[in-house]
Amino acid sequence: MNSIQTEHRLEYQDIRELYSSGCKEKSDFKIGLEYERLPISSETGLAVDYFSELGICNFLRTFAKYENWDYITDDYNIIGLKQGHDTITLEPGCQVELSIEPQKTIQELEKKVANLNKLMQPVLSKMGIKLLNYGVSPLSTHKNIKLIPKKRYEIMAKYLWGILSDVMMRETAGVQGAFDFSSEEDAVRKLKIANMLSPFVTAMFANSPIRGGVETGYKSFRALSWLNTDNDRCGFCNKLQDDFSFDEYINYVLETPVIFINRECGPIRVNGKINFKEFMLSGFEGYDATLDDYLLQANLCFPDVRLRNFVEIRNHDCGKGQTPYAVLAIYKGILHNPSAMNDLEELFSSAKYSDFNELRYNVPKSALNAKFCKHFVKDYAKEILYIAEKSLIELNCGDEKYLDFIKEYTLNGLTPADIIIKNWHGLWRKNINKLIDFVS
Repeated sequence: MNSIQTEHRLEYQDIRELYSSGCKEKSDFKIGLEYERLPISSETGLAVDYFSELGICNFLRTFAKYENWDYITDDYNIIGLKQGHDTITLEPGCQVELSIEPQKTIQELEKKVANLNKLMQPVLSKMGIKLLNYGVSPLSTHKNIKLIPKKRYEIMAKYLWGILSDVMMRETAGVQGAFDFSSEEDAVRKLKIANMLSPFVTAMFANSPIRGGVETGYKSFRALSWLNTDNDRCGFCNKLQDDFSFDEYINYVLETPVIFINRECGPIRVNGKINFKEFMLSGFEGYDATLDDYLLQANLCFPDVRLRNFVEIRNHDCGKGQTPYAVLAIYKGILHNPSAMNDLEELFSSAKYSDFNELRYNVPKSALNAKFCKHFVKDYAKEILYIAEKSLIELNCGDEKYLDFIKEYTLNGLTPADIIIKNWHGLWRKNINKLIDFVS
């Protein structure tokens, strides 16, 4: 799942090759995982910063020394670590993200994450840091969470215009999955199906109702923040039309305003003055577009489902226990089995693009209790789980066991957020420390 890098002047065919190079034999399909968590002080419950003695930079430095990982830097600042194809990187507000080398089975991913957690824990404990399995910062808000010293994040923070873009960047943590495809037709079909599934899976794993020490009225405040980040580059990348193709996705990226480009002299801010198509045609301040520019542009587009040389599905709250693997199991069960894709398409055969788009706006508040085509999301969610489980059993990979975690919630019409809200008003008596203990 590696992207192509080059510096020659950009031609359209270079861009197309970026996506077509992702086509793989079905026997070679793997699954990727990106898993973000929120670092807080064990003593105060406040978000951990970057620069302090017990901050995230020193955590990375210490862990790298003990476990022989290499630094990832930005202008000499440590912004992550790498060992082989695995990375530990930082999101804008110091959120710690594990990006695991793609594996054949979810069980292999779980094993790698468990081993990495085991290695990190002594350093985290010594520094008094907890990594929360939760979708939004429970106590600190963006006003007192500083950005890490990464140029890209500083530029993004000044450009993104949505009223909750600072919340998205500094406060939220999620789970992302990556899935291979065999052809352009297969890629486009998976992209469309994943877009249909995404708001339902977002609802099933809603896990961010308490933010800044208070109940927000939303079951996924993280999902709400993405709705209010930047409409030019978030949401759906297409209208689920039948004739969608690599070219249609490329056109989506080309028509998105350019935030900045990178050159040896440093970032050059474009600030949305032109879109990428105009940049390819006419350049910008004497600079011609390259494929590296396109790769940056594509990475600065944030649709719920993103096409690379794999299909990346992004919109799920971080959660405790088996959450990351249950998310992957749903998508694997459907996307790795043509008969399951048929069943999913049949389930949504009468739905329109507008129905899915409207659902995206209703899920953050209501989750499984939102309405979709005159029925409740929770009813569709049960059908989705049935299709995924049946498929995983047929695939004989053993990954169906990861659905058990979310079945306990969904089959009872509940989300993780519902349990938190019940406890918040009950046993916890609105005690933020109880929530922190619950999601630690």
